Amino acid sequence: MSLENLQRWRLILGKSSEDSLRSSAGRMGHSGGLLSGDMADIDDALDVVYAEDDGIDLTREEWENDSGSKRGAVKGRTYPKVARWLGEVRRLFPTDIVTLVQKDAIERKGLKQLLFEPEMLAQVEPSVDLASMVLSLKNLVPEKAKAAARDLVRRVVEDLRKRLESRMQQAVRGALNRNQHSPFRSLANLDWQRVIRQNLKNYNPELQALIPEHFSFFSRQQKRNEWNVIIAMDQSGSMASSLIYGGVMGAILASMLAVETHVVAFNHEDVVDLTAEMHDPVDLLFGIQLGGAEDYWKATCYCEQFMHTPAKTLYILLADLYDTSPNQPKFEKRIEQLIEGGLKAVTLLAISDQGKPSYNHELAKKLTNLGMPCFGCSPDRLPDLLAAVLKGQDLNVFASQAESSQSPR
Repeated sequence: MSLENLQRWRLILGKSSEDSLRSSAGRMGHSGGLLSGDMADIDDALDVVYAEDDGIDLTREEWENDSGSKRGAVKGRTYPKVARWLGEVRRLFPTDIVTLVQKDAIERKGLKQLLFEPEMLAQVEPSVDLASMVLSLKNLVPEKAKAAARDLVRRVVEDLRKRLESRMQQAVRGALNRNQHSPFRSLANLDWQRVIRQNLKNYNPELQALIPEHFSFFSRQQKRNEWNVIIAMDQSGSMASSLIYGGVMGAILASMLAVETHVVAFNHEDVVDLTAEMHDPVDLLFGIQLGGAEDYWKATCYCEQFMHTPAKTLYILLADLYDTSPNQPKFEKRIEQLIEGGLKAVTLLAISDQGKPSYNHELAKKLTNLGMPCFGCSPDRLPDLLAAVLKGQDLNVFASQAESSQSPR
């Protein structure tokens, strides 16, 4: 085994493997410790979270001051060591690994209370998981940290919006105007499929590129409120991450003239109309009260007031389908009646890159049989979902494709 492989195993197995692996390295002529420089720093950073002896306690610490002497942690000011650790993690790892390590540190080490320090919130790497945790604890955030908490959620929302907005707008425009073309040239309105078909004969094998001679553009004209999208969001704690995506999706759609958009959040007691907050998805998300049971019948009855044109309405139920109310039979019957009346409806069991969600399989099967497909959806598939609905495609086919693209946990 090479020295490099020994070092990798040392990082994987932790400090307890140092002696045995060092003896192997000694037989290769390598003396001293296996890790140095950044490798040693990586080992220390990971040891905080993953060491077998529960690692370093970040809430009870001693650290050296400039003179080299040690002093104990000051009550209520336990974050200097965490701040240094966060800085090291961000220096040593790529962003996706940083967010994973932060999440594990909070969950494994019980450091949720440290999210309430403005200094900490300013230093952590924003992620959907972290934002959903902040939202779930927002009622406990002290006054001094509220601005930092909102800023963290806003950074996550803005990143998601950049990621989804142009594709979602293009999907909606393309679906609604796919048979209308215009002489007005705009990249946003370019009909890519038609341009490719028209110019296949101009493919250059040497350049491995298509040289287009003719361009086609969709019409820029849009009818106001040509379609109606209603997003009903289950406020149970397990849906926290999905609600962030749902809020961003609602805000994007609300900015489009061709789509009338409504967003509501619900539990077993209340249905809250958040449509007025869609101009600022952060305000919308902070208006959600995570936790509690669910009543899907009550939420659907409330949303019926917006279903004025069923054949041009998409009802998105963002939920895990664990209906704890006595109204589940009435919910199933009402969904059946609405779909028979022309309503398009889907249940998004989760919007996540993490894999297949946990959900009520029995109710999901019943709704699917009624014509309301139920599936987990990755964020990048949301524009495709909207396009499929607006084009009148079979949503069961789309659901099957979406499920097959989700990797298992």
